[in-house]
Amino acid sequence: MKTVMVKQIQKLDDIAINQYGVPSLALMENAGKSVAQEAIRMVAKKKRPCVCVVCGLGNNAGDGFVVARHLINAGIEPKIFLIGKVAKLKNDALVNCRILKKCRYPIKEAQKVTPAFKKELQKADLIVDAIFGVGLNREVGVPFKSFIEAVNDSKKPVLAVDAPSGLDGTTGKIYGVCVKAKKTVTFSFAKKGFYKAHGPEVIGKVVVVDIGIPKRLKEMKFMEKN
Repeated sequence: MKTVMVKQIQKLDDIAINQYGVPSLALMENAGKSVAQEAIRMVAKKKRPCVCVVCGLGNNAGDGFVVARHLINAGIEPKIFLIGKVAKLKNDALVNCRILKKCRYPIKEAQKVTPAFKKELQKADLIVDAIFGVGLNREVGVPFKSFIEAVNDSKKPVLAVDAPSGLDGTTGKIYGVCVKAKKTVTFSFAKKGFYKAHGPEVIGKVVVVDIGIPKRLKEMKFMEKN
């Protein structure tokens, strides 16, 4: 399996969007739909599956909102949690948040871990981790640290969006705390950090999905660097 560094995948996305004109919203839609399909497979044996989608404030949150929408379309009504305020969302994440709101799907803003939040996690058959993506490059601070700890403490199966939150996608370093996933759905290529240092302890099974990046871009020379 080919693996890449975070800076390579970021450059790939940037070229696809800004030079080739692939809409970033289209990439996010494809990413979220692919994660939702995997989530549906993971809860297929449950009669009335309960899924919690836990979102941060960056692009990974946008993927999470898309996941939630496609789960709803499939007949699964997830509990959607946003760590922080909707007012802090930007760009594509905000667009997808607004779609859910216009469809009157509730998004619960969470400022801190509460007993009610922990109770929802305990009821879940699956937790979708859409807190941080592969771009994380700093220690996990408050309140995100406590949310990641709560997800891990729940002992519930976790499906990570692109990377388990708290993991460095290039080095495999953990930034203080990290979601422990049962499965990670990652985009375009697996990341080198999944198989280095602490990566193998937290990624679970890795599923690589195509989100619509043109094939010729994936074969460009800068993608061959180790």
